[in-house]
Amino acid sequence: MPILPIDTGRYGTPEMLKVFEEEARVQKLLDVEAALAWAHAEVGDIPKKDAEKIVANASVKYVKVERVKAIEKEIKHDLASLVRALSEQCGSSGAYVHLGATSYDIVDTANALQLKDALDIIVKHLTCLKSILQEKAGKYKETVMMGRTHGQHALPITLGFKFAVWGYEVNRHIQRLSDCRERVVAGKMSGAVGTQAGLGEHATQIQELVMKRLGIRAAEISTQIVQRDRYAEFVCILSMVATSLENFATEIRELQRPEIAELFESFEAEKQVGSSTMPHKRNPEICERVCGLARIVRSLTVPAFEDMVTWHERDLTQSSTERFVLPESCILTDYILSLLTTVVANLRVDEQRMLQNIGLTQGRTMSESVMMALTRKGVNRQEAHELLRKLALKSEAEKRHFKETLLSDKFVHSKLTEAEIDEALNPKSYLGTAVKQAEAFAKA
Repeated sequence: MPILPIDTGRYGTPEMLKVFEEEARVQKLLDVEAALAWAHAEVGDIPKKDAEKIVANASVKYVKVERVKAIEKEIKHDLASLVRALSEQCGSSGAYVHLGATSYDIVDTANALQLKDALDIIVKHLTCLKSILQEKAGKYKETVMMGRTHGQHALPITLGFKFAVWGYEVNRHIQRLSDCRERVVAGKMSGAVGTQAGLGEHATQIQELVMKRLGIRAAEISTQIVQRDRYAEFVCILSMVATSLENFATEIRELQRPEIAELFESFEAEKQVGSSTMPHKRNPEICERVCGLARIVRSLTVPAFEDMVTWHERDLTQSSTERFVLPESCILTDYILSLLTTVVANLRVDEQRMLQNIGLTQGRTMSESVMMALTRKGVNRQEAHELLRKLALKSEAEKRHFKETLLSDKFVHSKLTEAEIDEALNPKSYLGTAVKQAEAFAKA
């Protein structure tokens, strides 16, 4: 009976759920056992006909999950249960199943196979988000909006510039995942405590053959387990990805507030319900879901770090935690990535409101522009700053437009003409390289 929301189908994309569903996990374990038998045959340790029998039967078509569980209920060991269930299907050839291996040769190599698939999916979806951000950056490269610092109006930027900032952050995550792939997607066939003693004289060759057949690399060295710094790094990167997604979602949530009302999640007006009691509500619920689940992903870094600590060559403390940490971090990260990609692709933009919001401070947000105009006229920068600070405060106190305050100041008016003041107060004339930066990302 499903209990957790991933199991009930509430969270997770079908593509990622398929990687971690129970039957898929058992199949990965069987794939490793099959590769091991094949490698033994290749080096002459076992007859090829027996290896072929093992390979042919190493499938959930024959080795049923239910049978593995029934055996485990009796013998209390999950991997040994799989070995017995596979051996049952192989007749006399079953004597060669799991030859020279330890449980975590199979488990850790199966982990690598699953993480390889998960990495491919997440990178693909990050690349999709990056592509959408590039399209948005190009489309809105000249759409002027207020840039905010400390939650206050600062200087004008463009919406395309904001999308470019997000897009380069996404691109760095793509690079991080690419860089960590070699360390994360690593299997092993090293036997108990890692010495390969049980694999015999061809041990090194067997490990190489197994990994080659499975399409992954072998760890340079391992104990009875692959060292968990690999998984900790991966979970940390996923946590960073999730946190970036939360950052983007938080910005959209803020900009959807009625007091700002510049960006909006799409809303299915025909059927979607915003509130069970307030019919008018259009909540940014998808972005809020992204933010909430990102917290879960970040929380998984703690057990991932703690799993790096092992008694001697191996203990069992990692086993139970990783049953949660690895699937959940991949499933939830991919899920919120999918959610936010949809949000960004379908964002509603109110460009008129952006311009209205710029005018809320009556031109005072352009004080730096005026200051720079004065410096070009030979005014000391520090003196210009102090003067404009006082004039901005005066404008606010008197509730007068900043232009009027500037024109009424004899010093400013002696240095700048009304046309020059108008130019300095025009948000579109003080965007620096924002448009070019957005355009550069759009074409990257």
